[in-house]
Amino acid sequence: MLTNPILASIALIVIGLASGTGAAAGVFALITKVGILPQIADKTKTTAYVTKYETAVLAGGVGGTLFFLFPFPFILPGIFLIIAGISFGIFVGCLATALAEALNVTAIFTRRLRLHIGIPLIVLSMALGKTAGSLLYYIRSYFPNK
Repeated sequence: MLTNPILASIALIVIGLASGTGAAAGVFALITKVGILPQIADKTKTTAYVTKYETAVLAGGVGGTLFFLFPFPFILPGIFLIIAGISFGIFVGCLATALAEALNVTAIFTRRLRLHIGIPLIVLSMALGKTAGSLLYYIRSYFPNK
């Protein structure tokens, strides 16, 4: 246990930076390994812009880190919050879908349950259920019971 406050602060800074770097490296390694950006570019027929996608993801990661390290108050209209929420949801959905596709989850799931028809309906129902659950969670936290 460090009794010197300066050494304790330095130790906390080093541990925090190392932990944050490790977590960020893990997230970016997952995104790279899954190949979500080339998949999105391929599906949307925008393969010429893959480097712009990568730059946007990197800028978002750095911007988010700076926002949490040095928070500053700013007031934006609600439409920006809606756009940001939809964008975050699309990104997380794409990442989850790409991860499931990379791990072949759907193929294994359908083979184990011996499903041959109705697979698109199952996927759609899972997506709608996730959307409904997220909406209920955020609406209930935004409008708490009094």
